[in-house]
Amino acid sequence: MQDMKTALITGITGQDGAILAQFLLDKGYDVHGMQLYSATPDTQRIEILQKHERFHLHYGDLTDGGNLHRLVRDIRPDEVYNLGAQSHVKVSFAVPEATAQINALGTLRLLDAVRDTDARFYQASSSEMFGSARPPQNEQTPFAPCSPYASAKLYAYWLVRNYRDSYGLHASNGILFNHESPLRGEEFVTRKVSRCVAAIAEGQKERFALGNLDALRDWGHARDYVEGMWMMLQQDKPDDYVLATGQAYSVREFVTLAFSCAGIRIVWRGAGLDEKGYDAANGRVLVTIDPQFFRPNEVNALVGDATKAQQILGWQPKTTLRMLVEDMVAADRAALREGHVPEDEGFGFSAAA
Repeated sequence: MQDMKTALITGITGQDGAILAQFLLDKGYDVHGMQLYSATPDTQRIEILQKHERFHLHYGDLTDGGNLHRLVRDIRPDEVYNLGAQSHVKVSFAVPEATAQINALGTLRLLDAVRDTDARFYQASSSEMFGSARPPQNEQTPFAPCSPYASAKLYAYWLVRNYRDSYGLHASNGILFNHESPLRGEEFVTRKVSRCVAAIAEGQKERFALGNLDALRDWGHARDYVEGMWMMLQQDKPDDYVLATGQAYSVREFVTLAFSCAGIRIVWRGAGLDEKGYDAANGRVLVTIDPQFFRPNEVNALVGDATKAQQILGWQPKTTLRMLVEDMVAADRAALREGHVPEDEGFGFSAAA
């Protein structure tokens, strides 16, 4: 019988961390997660996992190199998944230094902690690194980051390659395009849309506001993408891979589909800041545009080409956009029926992968 593998996941309390932890537990892993200390509990996504005998939580911080060294020394992981990040693109313009400390230098600290071990390392890179580059984007596309978030992620990407080449570390970058689920944070546009549409369908909200409806994104389901992360670390040789569906949809199309999943047909009228989405049945305004939700530097189109991952890893997305949106809207409607009251609308549009 093969020995049980041990994995360390930073960002365990986020969408990807929670889904990856469940995935690895199902494969028989001993899973250790690193969480930031917070006076306000942020472990809702992993509550059910905490009852598992092979699931372990540790306090840690990507800004504390000594702590990371101690965790790696004590846990002795076979695989390290660095998913921890300040992950909101628009917020990165407000806190650029903090974003760099976590996303860029945090990766450096963790790489240094595993440098002299046999652990395999996965870095959560982002399609945002491509920025203004013309789609479709793949591993050969020149990077053109358009935010402090993307710039910090690009620094981390090159560090991974440097440590791989310099120290022989089995370290891979997963350049993931947008991937969503019912566990997506409420500050992200997809979850904001699914929550607001659910609230409108349940009679608990009248309308909501968004930013750039024309932004094109390549949206997939997070459960498909965490499997791709794991596949990268099972290869004999480390490498960098794009994971994407190859299909582009605008924010407007995502909203239209979300309403359709709730049994509401929406029609769009007007242009620019005056554009509005109306209920086709009664003419009621459901969606408006608010300039506060635009980024200082917009990324207009991110569409991935995952040919390399398909050919080498055998990875394929299994979930269509319709299936993804149905999953999210249904989950949010169920939550509302159980008494979860929708909060304020949040940031409106952050499409970080």
